[in-house]
Amino acid sequence: MTVIPPVDKRILKFIRQHHIFTLATVVDTQPYVATCFYVYIEENNQFIFTSDDHTRHAKEMQIQPRVAGAIALETRIIGKIQGIQFTGVARKLEKEELKIAGHAYAAKFPVARLMETTLWSIQPDFMKMTHNLLGFGKKLIWETTEPL
Repeated sequence: MTVIPPVDKRILKFIRQHHIFTLATVVDTQPYVATCFYVYIEENNQFIFTSDDHTRHAKEMQIQPRVAGAIALETRIIGKIQGIQFTGVARKLEKEELKIAGHAYAAKFPVARLMETTLWSIQPDFMKMTHNLLGFGKKLIWETTEPL
């Protein structure tokens, strides 16, 4: 049985307080970024987001599913800086998992019910939070060595 370490409550709180991440993909050494609305399903440690199959980042995730992302708090006050960087594996959702994720996504973003789009998941294997409210440059690290 796979045992994944619990994610620090301060990281979870920050993730729940936000709804947009920057997604980074790389194919053939060419990086690309996209901004995506997300919902986080804590029980599965999953970021859920939508992206049409014709977008560059969706095409790239199908070629190379290893991705990175970032969630940032915009502030000019150094003592309040907070943000998360993460890495993980992206994949299209299907069948039963698609239903559960679709309900969670539509609950947070009701307009999604009106759109035809593809739901994706990122299963993170590493998250680093910079949390200056805990002290200048304070980092909270979560990671798993379990295969995704």
